[in-house]
Amino acid sequence: MVQPVLVTGGTGGIGGLVVDELVAAGVPVRALVRDPGKAGFPSEVEVVRGDLTDPGSLDGALRDVGAVFLVWTLPFDTAPAVIEEIARHTSRVVFLSSPHNVPHPFFQQPNAMARVQADIERLIRESGLAATILRPGMFASNALHWWAPAIRDGRPVRWPYADVETAPVDDRDVAAVAARALTDANVGGDHVLTGPESLSQAEQLRVLAPEATFEELTPDQWRDETAGSWPRPVVDMLLAAWGAAEGQPAYVSSGVAAVLGRPARTFRQWAEDHAASVKRS
Repeated sequence: MVQPVLVTGGTGGIGGLVVDELVAAGVPVRALVRDPGKAGFPSEVEVVRGDLTDPGSLDGALRDVGAVFLVWTLPFDTAPAVIEEIARHTSRVVFLSSPHNVPHPFFQQPNAMARVQADIERLIRESGLAATILRPGMFASNALHWWAPAIRDGRPVRWPYADVETAPVDDRDVAAVAARALTDANVGGDHVLTGPESLSQAEQLRVLAPEATFEELTPDQWRDETAGSWPRPVVDMLLAAWGAAEGQPAYVSSGVAAVLGRPARTFRQWAEDHAASVKRS
């Protein structure tokens, strides 16, 4: 009997894609959610109630699982008890972390969430769990959240650091790597996941919407523009990362290809597949 895989964060962007990958592969999937009534998963998915802020609620969700996909977007407080609980029930975890250990200035700026992730990695190592750590860089899907509303409305994209280069990774590639690691015990270790090319933010916009215009803002102008709608720590973190990366290519890894045996999708492929989401209304 094949043991189920427990997916945390299954209602989020990457977690949902991991669920889809596992279902498509015929792997039994159990999704941890706070409110099963709002989950909306395929019928093949076993939905269980649980909350990472309440480690005691995880016992039933973890029973008889073969591996856990762990996504952490919370304060660190309950992480030690959660990792301990996972280690009591299974021997394998795939953790969605970040490239905070990559020696590129873009990834070396102050980042509170990266510090939490580093501490969780330490807990995982100390627990004895067999772990696969996934370190995606910038997600291609950020363009949908950041730029698509202006593109759809026919407005210029008002944004800082037009010339700064990143290597956006397709969310589907991250999910495919996670699913492979969850189902193949040989895929362990540490994997930095990026797209296959370094592109400036202005180049990415031209790929996504050739008709759109990029109206460059200064960092202070962007702070004012996002005031009240973006969390200030996120704004400051992004500005620090872009500022530190000015004038150099993005860090590009071969992590996706190493695990999947095929090239990572390009940003152009991602943009073509999501063209409907940026089409002018």
